[in-house]
Amino acid sequence: MTAGGDDGEEDTAPADEFDPDPERVEFLREIADDVRDDTSESKQLANILYRTSDLYDEGEETSPEEIVRNVKFILEVNERGGLGR
Repeated sequence: MTAGGDDGEEDTAPADEFDPDPERVEFLREIADDVRDDTSESKQLANILYRTSDLYDEGEETSPEEIVRNVKFILEVNERGGLGR
């Protein structure tokens, strides 16, 4: 173990961190529905919350890395003004 308390192992999340959790899925999606509005920012936030809820949805197969890539893509598309530009 080093002075910083690191024993050289990579800091990883517990394997059960994203176990199916229907209550969490419902909670995140309710918040997403509440924040969704006509503005692009609120739609972006709602989409991010929905994508995050997929981590806990038994019917979805995703990872934090996939969600980060998806969110980055959404933000880049919006920055360019949409898919058609």
